[in-house]
Amino acid sequence: MKTTLTRLVASFLLALSLLPVSSFAAGYTQTKYPIVLVHGLLGFDNIGPVEYFYGIPSALRADGARVYTVQVSAANSTEVRGEQLLTQVKQILAATGAAKVNLMGHSHGGPTARYVAGVRPDLVASVTSIGGVNRGSTVADVLLGVAPAGTLSNAVIVSITNGLSTIINFLSGGSGLSQNSLAAAKSLSTTGSLQFNQRFPDGVPTSACGEGAYSVRGVAYYSWSGAQPYTHVLDIADPALALTALAFKGAKNDGLVSSCSSRLGKVIRDDYAMNHLDEVNQTVGLVNLFETNPVTLFRQQANRLKNQGL
Repeated sequence: MKTTLTRLVASFLLALSLLPVSSFAAGYTQTKYPIVLVHGLLGFDNIGPVEYFYGIPSALRADGARVYTVQVSAANSTEVRGEQLLTQVKQILAATGAAKVNLMGHSHGGPTARYVAGVRPDLVASVTSIGGVNRGSTVADVLLGVAPAGTLSNAVIVSITNGLSTIINFLSGGSGLSQNSLAAAKSLSTTGSLQFNQRFPDGVPTSACGEGAYSVRGVAYYSWSGAQPYTHVLDIADPALALTALAFKGAKNDGLVSSCSSRLGKVIRDDYAMNHLDEVNQTVGLVNLFETNPVTLFRQQANRLKNQGL
């Protein structure tokens, strides 16, 4: 009897393993409103087969989500990028017939999404900030301090960065977008972020490292981020992030943004063993093998939004 039962259980488990995984997750990511992914500084939607949000759109779509990746200036002020995003949000709403969108922004994409929610909250169901620069970045402060406006070093850095931004936008099909790396650095600095937050305070914590309002003017706010700059020996970007992490003088950070600065609305976590690029499954999926996969985090967030009726 025991042998027969064991064989039955084994047969059931084998049959279970052969079924498509998606069948168990059908509808798992099927949010009420479309999901719009917003890239950060020097970002793009995709360049050839390489996506900025590497493998994430397809993983979300596989279980029901309507997902759109947008292209805004690789480098420019939050306000300029925000207006570009707003135009594309309106286009997505017109194409889908949806009333609102769920914005998910990485890095500078966080404040960019917040801008749209600030000026047109009626078009936004939620804002999710991933490694978002919500209280500024020490790296931007250092850059502006080392190369203040008007100096030769500043002119060289701005020229190189603007050129790189133009190339990135051209390769990803957004060649007509304006680039202004100095404006981007100012927006991402502590001072620039403070000024932006005075105009757009929704979801921003009132204490240095707390949580912000979970919902403001009908928009739900969420955030998560990493706190381990070096995570994969084969990732060519990790050494650079380990170096920029030194600017934070021991404070938790992902290599470019401090954990406290990343906090917005309901904080899911601010200490994943991920760096700034891991948060969007870059470089091409070379992430920490001993941490939750970033694709899973996006899927979980979509499910969270779904369960909230968003």
